[in-house]
Amino acid sequence: MLHIKSIPAFNDNYIWLIQNNQNLCAVVDPGDAEPVIAYLEANQLELVTILITHHHWDHTGGIEKLVAKYPTITVLGPENSNIEHLTHHVSEGHRINLFNEEFLVLNLPGHTLDHIGYVGDGKLFCGDVLFSAGCGRIFEARQSKCIIHYKSSPFCRRRRRCTVLTSIRLATSHLPWQSNLITSSSMNTETVLIKSELRVSLQYQPQFV
Repeated sequence: MLHIKSIPAFNDNYIWLIQNNQNLCAVVDPGDAEPVIAYLEANQLELVTILITHHHWDHTGGIEKLVAKYPTITVLGPENSNIEHLTHHVSEGHRINLFNEEFLVLNLPGHTLDHIGYVGDGKLFCGDVLFSAGCGRIFEARQSKCIIHYKSSPFCRRRRRCTVLTSIRLATSHLPWQSNLITSSSMNTETVLIKSELRVSLQYQPQFV
């Protein structure tokens, strides 16, 4: 069984840490190395892998320092990207063995063209593509292109992706859902559920055990 923890960074980023029972771990989208190093040292963990979803600085800014401090680690990221320090480029269909758990790579273009996600251990590490109560801003692709890619995906054609997404928990890289819920609440004052979710979100810190 893997243990999933969230490490806060910047204003609303979350760096996800995936840990096994032997104190080995991986991190997803370390935009800042300092909180990662502090957590590793405080909990006596050994970093062996970095998973990157896309090229934005708040998801990659800590790679260089982490590689310098832990030179034997592997760094996985999007195939069509110029992110520095990647040791392995991956894209849709690649399968990654991480601590004896299989993670499937999905292409998720939209927020950026190179965006990918990692599905495994009942979690989807989806970077900035999907959030609770919303989705990431589309910077580099038109919505039509995203729909075309989705329909042409062999995993969509086999309905595999749809099956996976109904049974997993989201590990998103930001928490903009508070602002999303505020906007939704202001547009529909009769929605009791939205207001209830907003009250919960104000005290929320994501952490999977």
